[in-house]
Amino acid sequence: MAAENRNRWLALMVLCLGSFMIVLDTTIVNVALPSIRTELHFNESSLAWVVNAYMLFFGGFLLLGGRLGDLYGHRRIFLAGIALFTVASFGAGLSSSQAMLVAARAVQGLGGALASAVGLSLIMTLFTDNAERAKAMGVVGFVSAGGGSVGVLLGGILTSALGWHSVFLVNIPIGIAVCALSLKYVAVGRGAASGARLDIAGAIAVTGAVMIAVYGIVNGNEAGWTSLRTTSFLGAAIALLAIFVAIESRVREPLIPLGMFRLRNLATANAMGVLWAAAMFAWFFLSALYLQVVLGYSPLQVGLAFLPGNVIMAIFSVGISARLVMRFGIQPPLGAGLALAGLGLGLLVRAPIEGSYVTDVLPSMILLGLGAGMAFNPMLLAAMGDVQPHESGLASGLVNTSFMLGGALGLAVLASLASAQTSASLAAGETVASALTSGYHAAFAVGAAFAIGAAALGLWVLRIREQAAQRSDDEFALATAAD
Repeated sequence: MAAENRNRWLALMVLCLGSFMIVLDTTIVNVALPSIRTELHFNESSLAWVVNAYMLFFGGFLLLGGRLGDLYGHRRIFLAGIALFTVASFGAGLSSSQAMLVAARAVQGLGGALASAVGLSLIMTLFTDNAERAKAMGVVGFVSAGGGSVGVLLGGILTSALGWHSVFLVNIPIGIAVCALSLKYVAVGRGAASGARLDIAGAIAVTGAVMIAVYGIVNGNEAGWTSLRTTSFLGAAIALLAIFVAIESRVREPLIPLGMFRLRNLATANAMGVLWAAAMFAWFFLSALYLQVVLGYSPLQVGLAFLPGNVIMAIFSVGISARLVMRFGIQPPLGAGLALAGLGLGLLVRAPIEGSYVTDVLPSMILLGLGAGMAFNPMLLAAMGDVQPHESGLASGLVNTSFMLGGALGLAVLASLASAQTSASLAAGETVASALTSGYHAAFAVGAAFAIGAAALGLWVLRIREQAAQRSDDEFALATAAD
């Protein structure tokens, strides 16, 4: 029994290592973009495709990846995704042309989508006890929330020391290790929906809808939000989504049973995920821009600036968050964490042009680390708690899609808002530094509103049934003593 319990936690570490590699890749590449542009002769618009190709395929195939896991086995799809991501990383690292790099990034996105879509469902299968599941989700929360900011630091180190190729090649030994260790520690299992048919028409419709929506969103700033190009893509995405709903209401074995959207907690948690991801992108990207562009920090200094928040996030995610859930239930730590994150972003609204890290940035980093560490674990538990085993992969794909779309939409909206405010400030005669700071302030304020909105949904819309949080103090003490 002890060996079986040890193997489950080892399996969790393997799954989290794969997830960390994928999450890391979303930000580690950003630091290397200037070097990539110089060496491969990208212009500004074509350079965006190094990021957009990944986002399109990652976002587009999450739902399909989750369903494939339910049909054919979650470990099989996870391994396929990690292997594909690793091979694509090798191709990206050896790229000598723009086309080769963009194609490799697209394949990375596909592999990342397959692995990410089934990761949560594998963990939910491994840990069925409420106390252990809360602890496991805490680890997942730290990896998901902290990987992005660690990527900024690691990207700066690798790019400075070894060049931009290294930010891709570093994935190869990690990917090989994850595949080998998964075969050893992650149990083989048939898909919970094994034997059912794959809804091909629904898969094509929803994958196309998400990819077109992501494309419209990430290009909204460049083309203009009211331009024919942007509105056409978003309109096409809505039309495909309507076709998808029509297909799902008629087929015998739908890709996404429409009844899942009537699960109150799943639907609410996904809405919270959109708002939360938008707020987190305000933290990771816009505060990094403020530090780099306004305060003049180097990429390495920016990464170091995020370390206090990451350390606090780690402490809360891995241990304290699980105890809070077991003691008070899902909603109080979820609402409190999101509110603290909102307060942290709110404090950045007053960060000045010649700000001090200790007085103007560090308090926000601490509050955001606390908030992320407290909230991420219960948010995942709320999303997955009401789902049947044969739909766990699909629910995992939905959660990841919500985070991805929320991040893409949030970043696009906040960047557009910051740009508009900066332009208005420049027109009013402000200096460049003052105008940029004004733009970031506006975006931080809206990001704070996103976090507060997610907190309100968690406190007043979620309906969590009786669960382990209601246990007696003696049972709580036993659960936490095992840490």
